[in-house]
Amino acid sequence: MREDWCECKLFDIGTIFSGGTPKTSIKEYWGNEIAWITPADLSNYSSKLIEKGRKSITKLGLIKSSAKLMPKGSILFSSRAPIGYTVIAKNELCTNQGFKSIFPHEHILSDFIYYYLKASKNLATKNASGTTFPEISATKFGELPFPLAPLPEQRAIVAKIEQLFSELDNGIANLKAVKEKLEIYRQAVLKKAFEGELTDIDKITWLSLSEVCHNVEYGTSAKSKKAGKIPVLRMGNIQNGRFDWTDLVYTSDPIEIEKYKLEKEDVLFNRTNSPELVGKTAIYKGEHPAIFAGYLIRVNYKKDEVNGDYLNYFLNCHIAKKYGNEVKSFGVNQSNINGTKLKQYPFPYTSIKNQKAIIQEIESRLSVCDKIRQTVDEALSKSEALRQSILKKAFEGKLLSKQELKACKAEPDWEPAEKLLERIKLEKTGTKK
Repeated sequence: MREDWCECKLFDIGTIFSGGTPKTSIKEYWGNEIAWITPADLSNYSSKLIEKGRKSITKLGLIKSSAKLMPKGSILFSSRAPIGYTVIAKNELCTNQGFKSIFPHEHILSDFIYYYLKASKNLATKNASGTTFPEISATKFGELPFPLAPLPEQRAIVAKIEQLFSELDNGIANLKAVKEKLEIYRQAVLKKAFEGELTDIDKITWLSLSEVCHNVEYGTSAKSKKAGKIPVLRMGNIQNGRFDWTDLVYTSDPIEIEKYKLEKEDVLFNRTNSPELVGKTAIYKGEHPAIFAGYLIRVNYKKDEVNGDYLNYFLNCHIAKKYGNEVKSFGVNQSNINGTKLKQYPFPYTSIKNQKAIIQEIESRLSVCDKIRQTVDEALSKSEALRQSILKKAFEGKLLSKQELKACKAEPDWEPAEKLLERIKLEKTGTKK
């Protein structure tokens, strides 16, 4: 920390608020008068400012609950389930009890606190208590250490963070655009492969999938655990025709393991997912012992007639996806393709020799595509680490250059943070020096 900064506590530099929820059974407490925010409103929420949530309460609901009306510029920090969502109030609003919020002193920028709290999620989590849903209390939240910088430096740091984040976001957008183009290329390769354009093979007979498989089999419906003997592969583990082994749940149940254990070259079909993802398929290569969950279907194909990779590539190609879109059923935010419909899928049958030739042509083209995709994924992963690195440097006083610091000191309202803190404390106690 720089010598003209000082460390204090969050409660030193603003007013801490908790939230509350009016009784849901009393309809007079609920209306469109006062914005009311819950942590669920911030799931997948990327904006810095928030104006309202999915629900609002009435003035009576505010009076009759422990919710507090907070001024514009208050910083909301979710304190449980999960800890760490952070936004700035665009207008007066209140929250439920899932937040600890702070309205800063006039000489502390809301944006400066916002970015500090974005950088302090892990610190807040360490100070939380509870087993089922760890929560940070208002007291512990107020006691979080805060690196106070002179006001001109706060402005300069916020501006520098936003400049660097903007550049980073542009880079991320470009990387995501590359991924989209790779997927278009991938689908083009598969389309040509199963339309006979990659090889001179013309002996393809269109059958139904049921004609080349013994049966289809649903996975386990038993509840999985965070730890156990072997992984239970779920729909989220299917990525680009293969299994991703980074986000796993487990089982130790010997009956489940025996019944649903995977064999090398098993092909698994995702029967339930969002409309755009239902039907994605992966092939198990025996990487680790595993079983499969109930939202997946194992296609027990005839291995003397069908190559597993050929089947996997086909079920992920545009022809299979188009058919799946025609037969899938719709639920709330999810689509479903059951085993009966799966067995009716069209299948381009040809000899095993021809299937292997088609696979070879596909993989010779997709191998380069997959390497580029891996590089892009690594870059995207590093970009998030870079974002955290920027925040870390910012609140260690290491983000601004010497020239930028010199410009800050030339500002008329510059003063060491220690003097700023002293003045804030005097004003909070109502004393004027």
